[in-house]
Amino acid sequence: MATLWNKGTSCTEKVETFTVGNDRILDARLAKYDVIGSKAHIAMLKKVGLLEDMEHKSLDEALDGIAAMIEAGDFKLEDDVEDIHSQIELLLTRKLGDVGKKIHSGRSRNDQVLVDIKLFLRDELKQVREEILTLFGKLQELSEKNKDILMPGYTHAQIAMPSSFGLWFGAYAEALVDDMYMLRGAYEVVNRNPLGSAAGYGNSFPLDRKMTTELLGFASPDYNSIAAQMSRGKTEKCVASALGSLALTLNKFAADCCQYMCPNFGFIKFPDNLTTGSSIMPHKKNPDVWEIIRGRCNRILSAENEISLLCSNMPHGYHRDYQLLKDILFPVLENVHSCLDMTSYMLGYIEVNKNILDNSLYTHLFTVEEVNRRVLEEGVPFREAYRQVGIEVNEGKFSYRGELHHTHIGSIGNLCNKEIAELMQNASDWA
Repeated sequence: MATLWNKGTSCTEKVETFTVGNDRILDARLAKYDVIGSKAHIAMLKKVGLLEDMEHKSLDEALDGIAAMIEAGDFKLEDDVEDIHSQIELLLTRKLGDVGKKIHSGRSRNDQVLVDIKLFLRDELKQVREEILTLFGKLQELSEKNKDILMPGYTHAQIAMPSSFGLWFGAYAEALVDDMYMLRGAYEVVNRNPLGSAAGYGNSFPLDRKMTTELLGFASPDYNSIAAQMSRGKTEKCVASALGSLALTLNKFAADCCQYMCPNFGFIKFPDNLTTGSSIMPHKKNPDVWEIIRGRCNRILSAENEISLLCSNMPHGYHRDYQLLKDILFPVLENVHSCLDMTSYMLGYIEVNKNILDNSLYTHLFTVEEVNRRVLEEGVPFREAYRQVGIEVNEGKFSYRGELHHTHIGSIGNLCNKEIAELMQNASDWA
Protein backbone atom coordinates (compact mmCIF):
# COMPACT_ATOMS: atom_id res chain seq x y z
CA MET A 1 0.00 0.00 0.00
CA ALA A 2 1.35 3.42 -0.96
CA THR A 3 1.98 5.97 1.77
CA LEU A 4 3.00 9.58 1.30
CA TRP A 5 5.59 9.33 4.06
CA ASN A 6 7.38 6.29 2.62
CA LYS A 7 11.12 6.45 3.36
CA GLY A 8 12.24 3.59 1.13
CA THR A 9 10.94 0.70 3.20
CA SER A 10 7.42 -0.57 3.71
CA CYS A 11 5.45 -2.92 5.94
CA THR A 12 4.31 -6.28 4.74
CA GLU A 13 0.76 -6.42 3.39
CA LYS A 14 -0.33 -8.43 6.44
CA VAL A 15 0.98 -5.80 8.86
CA GLU A 16 -0.47 -2.99 6.74
CA THR A 17 -3.91 -4.58 6.65
CA PHE A 18 -3.90 -5.23 10.40
CA THR A 19 -2.78 -1.73 11.41
CA VAL A 20 -5.10 0.10 9.02
CA GLY A 21 -8.08 -1.83 10.36
CA ASN A 22 -11.46 -0.23 9.59
CA ASP A 23 -10.05 3.22 8.92
CA ARG A 24 -10.71 3.06 5.19
CA ILE A 25 -14.43 2.67 5.94
CA LEU A 26 -14.79 4.81 9.05
CA ASP A 27 -12.74 7.73 7.76
CA ALA A 28 -15.12 8.31 4.84
CA ARG A 29 -17.24 10.50 7.10
CA LEU A 30 -14.16 12.60 7.97
CA ALA A 31 -13.28 13.48 4.38
CA LYS A 32 -15.12 16.81 4.20
CA TYR A 33 -13.67 17.85 7.56
CA ASP A 34 -10.17 17.07 6.32
CA VAL A 35 -10.79 19.51 3.48
CA ILE A 36 -12.14 22.16 5.88
CA GLY A 37 -9.13 21.79 8.17
CA SER A 38 -6.74 21.87 5.23
CA LYS A 39 -8.26 25.07 3.84
CA ALA A 40 -7.75 26.81 7.16
CA HIS A 41 -4.22 25.44 7.41
CA ILE A 42 -3.11 26.69 3.97
CA ALA A 43 -4.65 30.11 4.61
CA MET A 44 -2.47 30.32 7.69
CA LEU A 45 0.58 29.04 5.78
CA LYS A 46 0.12 31.87 3.27
CA LYS A 47 -0.07 34.44 6.06
CA VAL A 48 3.16 33.27 7.70
CA GLY A 49 5.01 33.13 4.37
CA LEU A 50 5.17 29.39 3.79
CA LEU A 51 2.95 29.59 0.68
CA GLU A 52 2.97 32.14 -2.13
CA ASP A 53 -0.31 33.80 -3.07
CA MET A 54 -0.67 31.78 -6.27
CA GLU A 55 0.26 28.55 -4.51
CA HIS A 56 -2.43 29.19 -1.92
CA LYS A 57 -4.97 30.07 -4.61
CA SER A 58 -4.33 26.89 -6.58
CA LEU A 59 -4.44 24.72 -3.45
CA ASP A 60 -7.61 26.38 -2.21
CA GLU A 61 -9.38 25.91 -5.55
CA ALA A 62 -8.24 22.29 -5.76
CA LEU A 63 -9.56 21.65 -2.23
CA ASP A 64 -12.88 23.18 -3.25
CA GLY A 65 -12.97 20.73 -6.12
CA ILE A 66 -12.34 17.82 -3.77
CA ALA A 67 -15.06 19.14 -1.44
CA ALA A 68 -17.47 19.14 -4.38
CA MET A 69 -16.50 15.54 -5.17
CA ILE A 70 -17.19 14.55 -1.57
CA GLU A 71 -20.55 16.33 -1.56
CA ALA A 72 -21.55 14.61 -4.81
CA GLY A 73 -20.48 11.20 -3.53
CA ASP A 74 -17.74 10.90 -6.13
CA PHE A 75 -14.79 10.86 -3.71
CA LYS A 76 -13.26 7.40 -3.62
CA LEU A 77 -10.38 5.92 -1.68
CA GLU A 78 -8.10 4.19 -4.15
CA ASP A 79 -7.09 0.59 -3.46
CA ASP A 80 -3.44 1.35 -2.75
CA VAL A 81 -4.05 4.49 -0.63
CA GLU A 82 -4.08 4.07 3.13
CA ASP A 83 -6.65 6.64 4.24
CA ILE A 84 -8.67 9.71 3.21
CA HIS A 85 -5.95 12.09 4.41
CA SER A 86 -3.48 10.46 2.04
CA GLN A 87 -6.06 10.39 -0.75
CA ILE A 88 -6.72 14.12 -0.53
CA GLU A 89 -3.02 14.97 -0.48
CA LEU A 90 -2.43 12.56 -3.36
CA LEU A 91 -5.13 14.24 -5.47
CA LEU A 92 -3.58 17.64 -4.77
CA THR A 93 -0.11 16.41 -5.71
CA ARG A 94 -1.37 14.84 -8.94
CA LYS A 95 -3.10 18.08 -9.90
CA LEU A 96 -0.53 20.62 -8.70
CA GLY A 97 2.75 18.75 -8.49
CA ASP A 98 5.16 19.87 -5.78
CA VAL A 99 2.75 22.59 -4.64
CA GLY A 100 0.41 19.84 -3.48
CA LYS A 101 3.15 18.47 -1.25
CA LYS A 102 3.43 21.77 0.62
CA ILE A 103 0.04 21.36 2.28
CA HIS A 104 1.52 19.26 5.07
CA SER A 105 4.06 21.88 6.17
CA GLY A 106 3.68 22.64 9.87
CA ARG A 107 1.34 19.80 10.77
CA SER A 108 1.49 16.11 11.58
CA ARG A 109 -0.94 13.38 10.74
CA ASN A 110 -1.71 13.46 14.48
CA ASP A 111 -3.09 17.00 14.66
CA GLN A 112 -4.65 16.62 11.22
CA VAL A 113 -6.70 13.64 12.40
CA LEU A 114 -7.47 15.37 15.71
CA VAL A 115 -8.90 18.44 14.03
CA ASP A 116 -10.94 16.30 11.63
CA ILE A 117 -12.44 14.35 14.50
CA LYS A 118 -13.22 17.47 16.50
CA LEU A 119 -14.91 19.14 13.53
CA PHE A 120 -16.86 15.94 12.89
CA LEU A 121 -17.91 15.53 16.52
CA ARG A 122 -18.91 19.17 16.72
CA ASP A 123 -21.40 18.68 13.87
CA GLU A 124 -22.59 15.37 15.30
CA LEU A 125 -23.33 16.94 18.69
CA LYS A 126 -25.25 19.76 17.03
CA GLN A 127 -27.33 17.17 15.17
CA VAL A 128 -28.02 15.24 18.37
CA ARG A 129 -29.06 18.51 20.01
CA GLU A 130 -31.69 19.12 17.32
CA GLU A 131 -32.96 15.54 17.61
CA ILE A 132 -33.27 15.90 21.38
CA LEU A 133 -35.22 19.13 20.94
CA THR A 134 -37.62 17.39 18.57
CA LEU A 135 -38.22 14.60 21.08
CA PHE A 136 -38.50 17.09 23.92
CA GLY A 137 -41.21 18.97 22.07
CA LYS A 138 -43.22 15.80 21.50
CA LEU A 139 -42.96 14.79 25.16
CA GLN A 140 -44.06 18.22 26.34
CA GLU A 141 -46.99 18.19 23.91
CA LEU A 142 -48.08 14.76 25.16
CA SER A 143 -47.66 15.88 28.77
CA GLU A 144 -50.03 18.81 28.28
CA LYS A 145 -52.50 16.80 26.22
CA ASN A 146 -52.75 14.04 28.83
CA LYS A 147 -52.23 16.03 32.03
CA ASP A 148 -55.62 15.07 33.48
CA ILE A 149 -55.45 11.34 32.70
CA LEU A 150 -54.46 9.38 35.79
CA MET A 151 -52.32 6.27 35.91
CA PRO A 152 -50.71 4.26 38.71
CA GLY A 153 -47.27 5.11 39.99
CA TYR A 154 -44.99 2.29 41.17
CA THR A 155 -42.16 1.83 43.64
CA HIS A 156 -40.37 -1.52 44.01
CA ALA A 157 -42.59 -2.59 41.05
CA GLN A 158 -45.56 -2.40 43.45
CA ILE A 159 -48.63 -0.18 43.10
CA ALA A 160 -47.73 2.97 45.02
CA MET A 161 -49.48 6.33 44.45
CA PRO A 162 -51.50 8.12 41.78
CA SER A 163 -49.54 9.46 38.84
CA SER A 164 -50.66 10.84 35.50
CA PHE A 165 -49.66 10.55 31.89
CA GLY A 166 -48.87 14.25 32.04
CA LEU A 167 -46.42 13.62 34.86
CA TRP A 168 -44.94 10.58 33.10
CA PHE A 169 -44.34 12.23 29.72
CA GLY A 170 -43.17 15.42 31.44
CA ALA A 171 -40.63 13.51 33.53
CA TYR A 172 -38.82 12.28 30.44
CA ALA A 173 -38.92 15.75 28.91
CA GLU A 174 -37.15 17.17 31.96
CA ALA A 175 -34.70 14.26 32.00
CA LEU A 176 -33.67 15.35 28.51
CA VAL A 177 -32.70 18.74 29.97
CA ASP A 178 -30.05 17.00 32.08
CA ASP A 179 -28.87 15.13 29.00
CA MET A 180 -28.68 18.40 27.07
CA TYR A 181 -26.42 19.91 29.75
CA MET A 182 -24.17 16.85 29.44
CA LEU A 183 -24.12 17.30 25.66
CA ARG A 184 -23.27 20.97 26.11
CA GLY A 185 -20.32 20.05 28.33
CA ALA A 186 -19.06 17.56 25.75
CA TYR A 187 -19.36 20.19 23.04
CA GLU A 188 -17.21 22.61 25.04
CA VAL A 189 -14.51 19.93 25.34
CA VAL A 190 -14.72 19.21 21.61
CA ASN A 191 -14.76 22.86 20.57
CA ARG A 192 -11.03 23.56 20.96
CA ASN A 193 -8.44 23.62 18.21
CA PRO A 194 -5.52 21.13 18.19
CA LEU A 195 -4.23 22.18 14.76
CA GLY A 196 -0.60 23.25 14.94
CA SER A 197 0.30 21.00 17.84
CA ALA A 198 1.81 18.66 15.21
CA ALA A 199 2.92 15.36 16.74
CA GLY A 200 2.44 16.79 20.21
CA TYR A 201 5.42 19.08 20.57
CA GLY A 202 4.75 21.89 18.12
CA ASN A 203 7.41 22.70 15.52
CA SER A 204 9.82 25.41 14.38
CA PHE A 205 7.51 26.95 11.76
CA PRO A 206 6.01 30.31 12.85
CA LEU A 207 2.45 29.00 12.86
CA ASP A 208 -0.49 31.28 13.68
CA ARG A 209 -2.70 28.95 15.69
CA LYS A 210 -5.07 31.73 16.71
CA MET A 211 -5.81 32.32 13.03
CA THR A 212 -6.76 28.70 12.34
CA THR A 213 -8.83 28.69 15.53
CA GLU A 214 -10.85 31.64 14.23
CA LEU A 215 -11.15 30.25 10.71
CA LEU A 216 -12.45 26.91 11.99
CA GLY A 217 -14.82 28.51 14.50
CA PHE A 218 -13.30 26.91 17.58
CA ALA A 219 -13.80 28.65 20.93
CA SER A 220 -10.06 28.54 21.68
CA PRO A 221 -6.94 26.56 20.81
CA ASP A 222 -5.80 23.58 22.80
CA TYR A 223 -2.92 25.78 23.91
CA ASN A 224 -0.31 23.33 25.17
CA SER A 225 0.84 21.09 22.33
CA ILE A 226 1.13 18.03 24.56
CA ALA A 227 -2.31 18.71 26.08
CA ALA A 228 -3.72 18.95 22.56
CA GLN A 229 -2.56 15.41 21.82
CA MET A 230 -3.70 14.22 25.24
CA SER A 231 -7.22 15.34 24.28
CA ARG A 232 -7.36 12.29 22.01
CA GLY A 233 -9.37 9.74 23.93
CA LYS A 234 -10.55 12.23 26.54
CA THR A 235 -12.61 14.03 23.89
CA GLU A 236 -14.23 10.78 22.79
CA LYS A 237 -14.81 9.75 26.40
CA CYS A 238 -16.62 13.03 27.17
CA VAL A 239 -18.82 12.61 24.11
CA ALA A 240 -19.53 8.98 25.03
CA SER A 241 -20.42 10.04 28.57
CA ALA A 242 -22.95 12.60 27.30
CA LEU A 243 -24.43 10.11 24.87
CA GLY A 244 -24.57 7.55 27.68
CA SER A 245 -26.62 9.95 29.79
CA LEU A 246 -29.05 10.34 26.91
CA ALA A 247 -29.11 6.57 26.34
CA LEU A 248 -30.04 6.02 29.99
CA THR A 249 -33.09 8.26 29.54
CA LEU A 250 -34.16 6.56 26.31
CA ASN A 251 -33.48 3.12 27.79
CA LYS A 252 -35.75 3.72 30.78
CA PHE A 253 -38.52 5.17 28.60
CA ALA A 254 -38.31 2.18 26.26
CA ALA A 255 -38.50 -0.19 29.25
CA ASP A 256 -41.61 1.65 30.48
CA CYS A 257 -43.23 1.33 27.06
CA CYS A 258 -42.46 -2.40 26.87
CA GLN A 259 -44.12 -2.90 30.25
CA TYR A 260 -47.08 -0.59 29.67
CA MET A 261 -47.88 -2.22 26.31
CA CYS A 262 -48.21 -5.60 28.03
CA PRO A 263 -51.93 -6.56 28.23
CA ASN A 264 -51.49 -7.15 31.97
CA PHE A 265 -50.95 -3.39 32.21
CA GLY A 266 -52.67 -2.05 29.11
CA PHE A 267 -51.66 1.54 29.80
CA ILE A 268 -50.61 2.42 26.24
CA LYS A 269 -50.89 0.97 22.77
CA PHE A 270 -49.67 1.57 19.25
CA PRO A 271 -51.15 0.77 15.84
CA ASP A 272 -50.65 -2.83 14.77
CA ASN A 273 -48.28 -1.82 11.98
CA LEU A 274 -45.83 -0.46 14.59
CA THR A 275 -45.67 -3.79 16.43
CA THR A 276 -44.57 -7.24 15.33
CA GLY A 277 -46.20 -10.65 15.51
CA SER A 278 -45.25 -14.14 16.58
CA SER A 279 -44.42 -17.04 14.29
CA ILE A 280 -46.87 -19.30 16.15
CA MET A 281 -49.09 -17.09 18.37
CA PRO A 282 -51.55 -15.12 16.24
CA HIS A 283 -52.59 -12.77 19.05
CA LYS A 284 -49.13 -11.32 19.72
CA LYS A 285 -48.34 -7.62 19.25
CA ASN A 286 -44.73 -7.38 20.33
CA PRO A 287 -42.95 -4.13 21.29
CA ASP A 288 -39.92 -4.91 19.14
CA VAL A 289 -39.11 -1.27 18.38
CA TRP A 290 -38.89 -0.44 22.09
CA GLU A 291 -36.92 -3.59 22.83
CA ILE A 292 -34.38 -2.72 20.12
CA ILE A 293 -34.13 0.86 21.44
CA ARG A 294 -33.61 -0.52 24.95
CA GLY A 295 -30.91 -2.91 23.71
CA ARG A 296 -29.13 -0.34 21.55
CA CYS A 297 -29.08 2.11 24.44
CA ASN A 298 -27.40 -0.50 26.62
CA ARG A 299 -24.70 -0.77 23.98
CA ILE A 300 -24.35 3.02 23.88
CA LEU A 301 -23.93 3.00 27.67
CA SER A 302 -21.00 0.60 27.37
CA ALA A 303 -18.99 2.90 25.09
CA GLU A 304 -17.65 5.20 27.80
CA ASN A 305 -16.24 2.26 29.73
CA GLU A 306 -14.72 0.75 26.59
CA ILE A 307 -13.04 4.05 25.73
CA SER A 308 -11.76 4.41 29.30
CA LEU A 309 -10.21 0.95 29.19
CA LEU A 310 -8.66 1.57 25.78
CA CYS A 311 -6.97 4.81 26.91
CA SER A 312 -6.19 4.11 30.53
CA ASN A 313 -2.64 2.74 30.45
CA MET A 314 -0.81 4.82 27.83
CA PRO A 315 1.76 7.51 28.69
CA HIS A 316 1.32 10.89 27.01
CA GLY A 317 2.01 11.21 23.33
CA TYR A 318 0.37 9.54 20.37
CA HIS A 319 -0.10 5.75 20.27
CA ARG A 320 -1.73 3.75 17.50
CA ASP A 321 -4.27 2.40 20.02
CA TYR A 322 -6.14 5.69 19.57
CA GLN A 323 -7.10 4.64 16.06
CA LEU A 324 -9.52 2.15 17.62
CA LEU A 325 -11.55 4.96 19.18
CA LYS A 326 -13.38 5.43 15.90
CA ASP A 327 -14.43 1.77 15.94
CA ILE A 328 -16.11 2.42 19.28
CA LEU A 329 -17.58 5.90 18.94
CA PHE A 330 -18.72 6.13 15.32
CA PRO A 331 -21.26 3.26 15.57
CA VAL A 332 -22.47 4.74 18.88
CA LEU A 333 -23.33 7.98 17.12
CA GLU A 334 -25.29 6.09 14.48
CA ASN A 335 -27.25 4.29 17.20
CA VAL A 336 -27.99 7.55 19.03
CA HIS A 337 -29.40 9.17 15.90
CA SER A 338 -31.45 6.08 15.12
CA CYS A 339 -32.86 5.71 18.64
CA LEU A 340 -33.81 9.38 18.91
CA ASP A 341 -35.48 9.28 15.52
CA MET A 342 -37.47 6.12 16.28
CA THR A 343 -38.55 7.33 19.72
CA SER A 344 -39.93 10.54 18.23
CA TYR A 345 -41.57 8.57 15.42
CA MET A 346 -43.29 6.13 17.78
CA LEU A 347 -44.57 8.91 20.04
CA GLY A 348 -46.46 10.31 17.07
CA TYR A 349 -48.76 7.27 17.29
CA ILE A 350 -48.98 6.51 21.01
CA GLU A 351 -52.46 6.01 22.50
CA VAL A 352 -53.07 6.18 26.24
CA ASN A 353 -55.71 4.32 28.26
CA LYS A 354 -57.97 6.92 29.85
CA ASN A 355 -59.75 4.50 32.19
CA ILE A 356 -56.95 2.61 33.92
CA LEU A 357 -58.05 3.42 37.46
CA ASP A 358 -61.57 2.09 36.96
CA ASN A 359 -60.08 -1.31 37.70
CA SER A 360 -60.49 -2.33 41.38
CA LEU A 361 -56.92 -3.57 41.25
CA TYR A 362 -55.86 0.01 41.96
CA THR A 363 -58.01 0.64 45.05
CA HIS A 364 -54.99 0.81 47.34
CA LEU A 365 -53.39 3.40 45.08
CA PHE A 366 -55.15 6.04 47.18
CA THR A 367 -54.06 5.07 50.70
CA VAL A 368 -51.70 8.02 50.98
CA GLU A 369 -54.47 10.31 49.77
CA GLU A 370 -56.71 9.08 52.59
CA VAL A 371 -53.96 9.44 55.18
CA ASN A 372 -53.35 13.02 54.03
CA ARG A 373 -57.08 13.78 53.97
CA ARG A 374 -57.45 12.75 57.61
CA VAL A 375 -54.46 14.89 58.56
CA LEU A 376 -55.75 17.94 56.69
CA GLU A 377 -59.49 17.68 57.30
CA GLU A 378 -59.72 15.90 60.66
CA GLY A 379 -56.51 17.01 62.33
CA VAL A 380 -55.36 13.43 62.95
CA PRO A 381 -51.57 13.19 63.50
CA PHE A 382 -49.88 11.69 60.44
CA ARG A 383 -48.59 8.54 62.18
CA GLU A 384 -52.02 7.84 63.66
CA ALA A 385 -53.75 8.37 60.31
CA TYR A 386 -51.17 6.05 58.73
CA ARG A 387 -51.93 3.37 61.37
CA GLN A 388 -55.69 3.68 60.88
CA VAL A 389 -55.52 3.33 57.12
CA GLY A 390 -53.07 0.42 57.40
CA ILE A 391 -55.51 -1.47 59.60
CA GLU A 392 -58.36 -0.83 57.16
CA VAL A 393 -56.23 -2.15 54.30
CA ASN A 394 -55.32 -5.31 56.22
CA GLU A 395 -58.98 -5.93 57.13
CA GLY A 396 -60.21 -5.34 53.57
CA LYS A 397 -62.23 -2.30 54.60
CA PHE A 398 -60.29 0.48 52.87
CA SER A 399 -62.04 2.78 50.42
CA TYR A 400 -61.35 6.25 49.11
CA ARG A 401 -63.87 8.57 47.51
CA GLY A 402 -62.07 11.90 47.73
CA GLU A 403 -60.53 14.05 45.05
CA LEU A 404 -56.87 14.58 44.31
CA HIS A 405 -55.35 17.88 45.37
CA HIS A 406 -51.73 17.85 44.19
CA THR A 407 -50.72 21.48 43.76
CA HIS A 408 -47.05 21.80 44.64
CA ILE A 409 -44.37 22.35 42.02
CA GLY A 410 -43.86 19.26 39.89
CA SER A 411 -46.93 17.36 41.08
CA ILE A 412 -49.89 15.98 39.13
CA GLY A 413 -51.73 19.29 39.31
CA ASN A 414 -48.73 21.52 38.65
CA LEU A 415 -46.55 20.00 35.92
CA CYS A 416 -44.40 23.13 35.36
CA ASN A 417 -44.01 22.36 31.66
CA LYS A 418 -43.41 26.03 30.89
CA GLU A 419 -40.59 26.19 33.43
CA ILE A 420 -39.09 22.96 32.06
CA ALA A 421 -39.20 24.42 28.54
CA GLU A 422 -37.25 27.43 29.81
CA LEU A 423 -34.65 25.11 31.33
CA MET A 424 -34.28 23.34 28.01
CA GLN A 425 -33.91 26.62 26.15
CA ASN A 426 -31.03 27.55 28.43
CA ALA A 427 -29.44 24.10 28.26
CA SER A 428 -29.54 24.02 24.46
CA ASP A 429 -28.25 27.58 23.91
CA TRP A 430 -24.80 26.79 22.59
CA ALA A 431 -22.94 26.71 19.28
